[in-house]
Amino acid sequence: MELLSVNVGRATAADYTNAPSGTTGIDKRPVAGPVRVEAPGPGGAGGVAGDDVCDLRFHGGPDRAAYAFAREDLDSWERELGRPLLPGSFGENLTTRGLDVNNALIGERWRIGDEVVLEVTGGRIPCRTFAGFVEEGGWVRRFNESAAGPGALLRVIVPGEVRAGDRMEVVHRPGHGVTVARLHHAATADRTLLPEMLVAAEWMESGLLGLARTYAEKYGDR
Repeated sequence: MELLSVNVGRATAADYTNAPSGTTGIDKRPVAGPVRVEAPGPGGAGGVAGDDVCDLRFHGGPDRAAYAFAREDLDSWERELGRPLLPGSFGENLTTRGLDVNNALIGERWRIGDEVVLEVTGGRIPCRTFAGFVEEGGWVRRFNESAAGPGALLRVIVPGEVRAGDRMEVVHRPGHGVTVARLHHAATADRTLLPEMLVAAEWMESGLLGLARTYAEKYGDR
């Protein structure tokens, strides 16, 4: 398992985003050399140095400090879309290889290199900016329904520097069965499953946790 690429994006004006600033950092490109990863400060933003987070309503913050997507899943999308997808093409900070990102458990921890430890908090819910960036019809539905999976949002447990080629390993798996893919399916396709997701509540990112709690309070196990 390895970190294939570290990708960052700079704030750029775009007519396809509904961010209040009118800018997006979704166009991420691989960078050479070490990159600092740390928990965002009080102002939020992202956890990867040099990466601009332009819409703090849905991105950035301590439980969405970084986003990982597997090279294997980019390969699957390349075949479907009929065009090459470089690392960072889906706005991911970390492009992995050999790691089953979508079957990672919520709360699972990954070590990258010698020091950095990240914790899985959920999967990516596609937005208008993502759809506009890839320029594919029906993109939100297609991404949500794809077997390739949503990729993983991450919290920084131990900060440090990472670089392309770093070894990755799973160093902790919690004792529940809520995976990134299962939580994503509950949030986007079958919300009756959301109450079951709350066994992973202490590790979930805030948006998905709020959705699950709201549904559970309203409908319970009906």
